Amino acid sequence: MRIDPETVERIRQAADIADVIGDYVSLKKKGANLWACCPFHGEKTPSFSISPAKGIYKCFGCGKAGDSIRFIMDIEGLGYGEALRHLAKKYGIEIQETQLTDEQQLAQNERESLFIVLNYAKNYFQHNLLETDEGKSIAYPYFKERGFSDKTIKSFELGYSLESWDAFTKEALKQGYSPDILQKAGLTIVREQNTSPAEQGNEDSRNTRTFDRFRNRVIFPIHNVSGKVIAFGARILKTDKNQPKYLNSPETEVYHKSSILYGIYQAKNEIRTKDVCYLVEGYTDVVSLHQAGIHNVVASSGTSLTLEQIRLIARFTQNITVLYDGDAAGIKASLRGMDMILEEGLNVKLVVFPEGEDPDSYVQKIGSEAFVKHIEQNASDFITFKAELSLKEAGNDPFKRAEIIKDMVESISKIPDSIKRSVFFQKTASLMNIDENLLILESNKIQLNRVKQKEKDTKREDNRQRLSNDLPPGVSVSSGAEELMSFSEEDHAFFPESVPQANPVTEDKPVRSGLSYHEEECIRLLINYGSREVDPGLAPGITLMQYILSEIEGLEFKTPIYQRILLLCREKFIQGTVPELQYFLSHIDSEIQREAIDLATEKHTISEFWHKKHEIYVPTELDKLADMAFTNILRLKKANNEMNMAEIKAKLIQTNDAIEQEVLLTQFMQAKEVEKQIAKELGTVVVK
Repeated sequence: MRIDPETVERIRQAADIADVIGDYVSLKKKGANLWACCPFHGEKTPSFSISPAKGIYKCFGCGKAGDSIRFIMDIEGLGYGEALRHLAKKYGIEIQETQLTDEQQLAQNERESLFIVLNYAKNYFQHNLLETDEGKSIAYPYFKERGFSDKTIKSFELGYSLESWDAFTKEALKQGYSPDILQKAGLTIVREQNTSPAEQGNEDSRNTRTFDRFRNRVIFPIHNVSGKVIAFGARILKTDKNQPKYLNSPETEVYHKSSILYGIYQAKNEIRTKDVCYLVEGYTDVVSLHQAGIHNVVASSGTSLTLEQIRLIARFTQNITVLYDGDAAGIKASLRGMDMILEEGLNVKLVVFPEGEDPDSYVQKIGSEAFVKHIEQNASDFITFKAELSLKEAGNDPFKRAEIIKDMVESISKIPDSIKRSVFFQKTASLMNIDENLLILESNKIQLNRVKQKEKDTKREDNRQRLSNDLPPGVSVSSGAEELMSFSEEDHAFFPESVPQANPVTEDKPVRSGLSYHEEECIRLLINYGSREVDPGLAPGITLMQYILSEIEGLEFKTPIYQRILLLCREKFIQGTVPELQYFLSHIDSEIQREAIDLATEKHTISEFWHKKHEIYVPTELDKLADMAFTNILRLKKANNEMNMAEIKAKLIQTNDAIEQEVLLTQFMQAKEVEKQIAKELGTVVVK
């Protein structure tokens, strides 16, 4: 399915890079650019740069780069066409689509097909709830009893699955969705039917039975950050000991429960605005608080808090407040995940509600204003909360108190910020009536042990990998070898014969030639300033691209990506056009686009205060464009000439033919003369 170029350009113009990325991470302005913690890899210090002027982003940590379309492709895992449709929907741009042929339907990206069928299922469940007699008489009253308004039901797209074995599957098949996609989306379960003994050997007699995963349950659609339905949570309405109370979609290509939070789509903007995320346990807690006007709330959907979920919250805020039920056992179980929040550098507070209450029941009982007031008055930092909870259990038992102190030091030592650690050590020392220096000393021991353990793990993995590489194909590392590789250096001192000494392994890192750097600089100038006049005073109307291409005519670059871009520039110039920077930044070829972004992105910029405050003017590249281009061309020619001289030398060594030697010597002397001329221009010295 093809979208016409005019519509693509309209989408590009409308899709403001800051607005698009701002839906996924919190942005902070620094100079001309915006910065954030990268959504593609875990980091505590922002290295993800967005340039609104150029319409691009680049992470200086993991290297991800692109424009608004590429960002949606990477963050959502979509194809180019689907990313365009996603942005078109966001900005209300109409796309005329042609009907898919059967072949196109089969070739359609499976991931995109999953999104389509999951959205269909969401609409189907909504229809069941609001339009069918069964839904209106059974499921709708349940939501009303929970206090959910029609507006809330529609906002969270709640639904109902009929009390039927295969009502959904039959309807979906009737609408043309394939059984394979329904199964991969986790909506339909396929099982082989039992056959008679006489039929078991006959393949034609084998058949399967399909039935719905969700039956007679209220449905809570689970959305990803951009609002696409990726899974469902379903609560049973009848009391049945043989059925779980809640049933979730299985893991699929688009749904990984450890990486998503229920309500994140509805909450993300408010989390960013309020700069705090309320973390609860269940679906109904999220919906009830949202209806009460408290929108910055998400749930871990009944799973233990994961690192991926913490990093998802960190895109929008550094502050988490965990809202616990009054159940003591549940609190203890959940405390285990708090250390991960601290380790990621986030600030975490905890609030407990009266016994027998949860966020859902309590907000309906006291109202939203009193609920928020309760949070403000009872929110306690994690360390204080943990200490008070543990001390109640320990009483006056000195051994239990000692264990509690060690546990608290273990948690504090995971905080990456040294100032925060210091504050919490002071607080713990006061709470526990113990010398602060002892706590710091214990923390140092813990951190040292972690470093040693990490080194051991790394060494063990290196040994395992080395041994695996040495073994014949199909042979794996035995448990005995794994055990040997787990020995520490101290063990080897006692068992010197136990493990053979391996030769030092050095990694062969690719070394770039000087020529490659000169080619890169040439391409950087062409991409960033190709359409600029190289010297308006001396050569008005002559663009930098025209100047460079004429000076290096006939020269071929040795680095493949730079040669491809050079050929692209030559092709466009022959056609009578000089491509602007945006042409490269939005290029459909991802490799060219990524290289262009790398060459157009500056990690550091000069502060405007140098001129405004200190009256110090720092020349820009545009001010010295002619000199830069001239120098780069000379260095590029010099590097190519040196490579040519090296090749001539190699041929001289290899040949014994007198005539050929004479020709090669002549070529070498000519190249040597070129070297002297270039050196003179550059002001360098050439050894004769």
